[in-house]
Amino acid sequence: MRDSSAGSRIRDWHHVGMEFQEVVNSRRMVRNYSPAPIPTEVVEGALRNAVRAPSAGFSQGWAFLVLETPETVAAFWAATTDAEAQPDQWLAGMQQAPVVIVPCSSKAAYLRRYAEADKGWTDQAESRWPMPFWHMDAAMASLLILLTAVDHGLGGCFFGIPPEHDHDLRAAFDIPDDHDPVGAITLGYPAPGGAQGSPSRRRRRDLADVVHRGRW
Repeated sequence: MRDSSAGSRIRDWHHVGMEFQEVVNSRRMVRNYSPAPIPTEVVEGALRNAVRAPSAGFSQGWAFLVLETPETVAAFWAATTDAEAQPDQWLAGMQQAPVVIVPCSSKAAYLRRYAEADKGWTDQAESRWPMPFWHMDAAMASLLILLTAVDHGLGGCFFGIPPEHDHDLRAAFDIPDDHDPVGAITLGYPAPGGAQGSPSRRRRRDLADVVHRGRW
């Protein structure tokens, strides 16, 4: 007798896969926002998805500074931009976003985790690590926030924080020394027009240009 439940599961997974592909294909870095508020449950859902990201050793050495009031968002821009400079088109559009999330990574959490008994290392030497997985894992969590935004009809943009403003950002929001901001994410409803990103000026590279099977 045919297992109809198995067929149903296959159909369900196919349906989910198609929705996911639409989200991936629709993701863009949005640089101009409407100041309209975002439902709280959407922000919370994005954060819940973020902590589903993989992390080396399940270290989970990430943290998220969430700024969702006009006062805290304004304080972020004051801490990370030059007060005397007039906002250009990019900055003016970005400053309209009603929510800013600052993902942070904790190297110390990873070094401690891999010195535990089940990992076999007896020290916390950073030289053991081939890559800074603490930053990589925070970046993967950030991508889940961006994809969640798209799934809810929102726009998002991940961007870097100028190194010369790192101290001011930490001071403004009491970010502890053992956590490093890896960037920032703006979230909001896209506004029409505004600054266009690099894809409007450069073509997306073909798979044949970037995929190497068997050998380079």
